[in-house]
Amino acid sequence: MVTTPHRLASEAGLRVLARGGNAIEAAVAASAALAVAYPHFCGLGGDGVWMLADRAGHAACLLGIGQAAAQLPDADPIPTRGPLSALTSAGLVDSWDTALDWSRRVWGGSGGLDALLADAIELAEGGFPMSGSQRFWLDFRASERSGWPRFDALFAIGKDARPFCQPGIAASLRAVALRGAREFYEGELCARIARGLEEAGSPLRAADLAATRTRETTPLRMAYRGVELLAPPPPTQGATTLAIMGILDRLPPLAAVDDRGADFLHVLVEAVKQAFLDRGAIADPDFAAVPLERMLDPERLGAKAAAIDAERALPWPHVVRTGDTAFIGVVDGKGRSVALLQSLYYDWGSGVVVGDTGILWQNRGAAFDRSAAGPNRLQPGKRPFYTLNPGIALRAGAPALVYGTQGADGQPQTLAVLLARLIERGLDPQAALAAPRFLLGRTFSDARDALKLEASAGETTFAELARRGHEVSALVDLSPLAGQAGVIAVDDAGYVTGAHDPRSDGCALGLTMET
Repeated sequence: MVTTPHRLASEAGLRVLARGGNAIEAAVAASAALAVAYPHFCGLGGDGVWMLADRAGHAACLLGIGQAAAQLPDADPIPTRGPLSALTSAGLVDSWDTALDWSRRVWGGSGGLDALLADAIELAEGGFPMSGSQRFWLDFRASERSGWPRFDALFAIGKDARPFCQPGIAASLRAVALRGAREFYEGELCARIARGLEEAGSPLRAADLAATRTRETTPLRMAYRGVELLAPPPPTQGATTLAIMGILDRLPPLAAVDDRGADFLHVLVEAVKQAFLDRGAIADPDFAAVPLERMLDPERLGAKAAAIDAERALPWPHVVRTGDTAFIGVVDGKGRSVALLQSLYYDWGSGVVVGDTGILWQNRGAAFDRSAAGPNRLQPGKRPFYTLNPGIALRAGAPALVYGTQGADGQPQTLAVLLARLIERGLDPQAALAAPRFLLGRTFSDARDALKLEASAGETTFAELARRGHEVSALVDLSPLAGQAGVIAVDDAGYVTGAHDPRSDGCALGLTMET
């Protein structure tokens, strides 16, 4: 099974599985295709965070996260768009190489980038119909993008009946396919990228690209209702997602509670608030001491669970982070599993198109702050606080759920409600994804730190949440603001079911294989 937010990317991954490739190889093919087909949310100028697990007990996290430039501009505040926001390198392409190396070492894979990037190159050269999501975000940023040089010449093409083609991206992908992933960081392509960034006004240089390396790390773990949840470590917010679930695990079960009702939603929202109280300590552990043991300490989680008032909402004082991401999930015929999130941070990233490469660069550097003492303050070579946190749930040591979502601050919130529905309520992936969701914090259309809830939760639920002290506002059903998630579930017999969010252009595709 492969699930992604675009059918063309899901098909690219499925073709790899059909010819005998493993889950990592399929994920690389889908990732590259998605970088072409979903350019508003992800691309070669962005990052990738991977979670890997199998039935033999192997598990790993790959952090393909770019670091801040060695020579930084004196900009305060850090811009959210433009060349000064393009101040971190891009880790996605290097993460493909690291993932394939892991595939060879652990899973006996043999796939290489030359074959796995072929579908993406064909899509970029031949073109395809622009997705509804891409059209929406082009229109949404119409007033801003006029100030983004080269942008409209590349990304607004295809809004009519013509196919959307990206010859620059095709050439860049072809260079990587021919000469390997390090071509992006040390070869002739790197020189063109570095020149384009410098000409645009970015502080990144060739040496910053050459210093970019994916980190292989050990996943964080948390027990929850009979399964073990795996999440990426700092600088990601994976610990926040695990803390939410750890708090819920110390509260009465939700199995018999109506998942559209106030009792269910109130407990989840309050668990999110309690976990977010500690989130400000997360940063790059190479530069700041992150108190993970304290954040995930069972006694502390128990105290947070005890602090939840079943009848009263806790005030929400936190600044919201926005961001957009794309999720790829893969499970192969041997149960080997991949959860991958890749991102440009905001939709359309920095808005900076790098020279003639066709590459749109991320604005992940805007996630830093200029605080003189904060753990996430901007420093040369540092990785920013990172919202991406895909996950895998193990049952009896084997992958049972592969999941992830778009949504920045909304990621832990969406994952919490999905996991509660999947694990406690027993919903299948499609039903869990289609059910109403909430978002705590500000959105593009509502600057209040209110509890946004999709309307299908019902008037009675809205009224009861308001009675308990929540400032509730309605989202339209299946609102894109509630996140675009994907899920693959594996039962005890190894049968897989999967779905991608009805809030996206997503598609889950599977095939039956002889074993």
